[in-house]
Amino acid sequence: MTRYALILVIAAFGALSAYAVMDVGYLGIFDYHRHSSAGWQVIADLVIVCTLAIFWMISDARKTGRNPWPYVVVTLAAGSFGPLFYLLVGEFRRSA
Repeated sequence: MTRYALILVIAAFGALSAYAVMDVGYLGIFDYHRHSSAGWQVIADLVIVCTLAIFWMISDARKTGRNPWPYVVVTLAAGSFGPLFYLLVGEFRRSA
């Protein structure tokens, strides 16, 4: 069940992200937020959550014998997609 939920979230978030990038471009997503304190708060929140996710992925990968670095790179480049794919691949590994 968790695997299907993750696939659904990745697909929906991926579609929204693709639409946003097509509409304003990759840098345009950040540019939109730089004009107000509310936007800066959103960016700060994203940085904090992604940083926590990176530390969690590295810690979890040590315990489970996985390589976290591809997911860390994806997190740095594309935010939530890194942890989402890390969780999804972990689900597939558990079922195998």
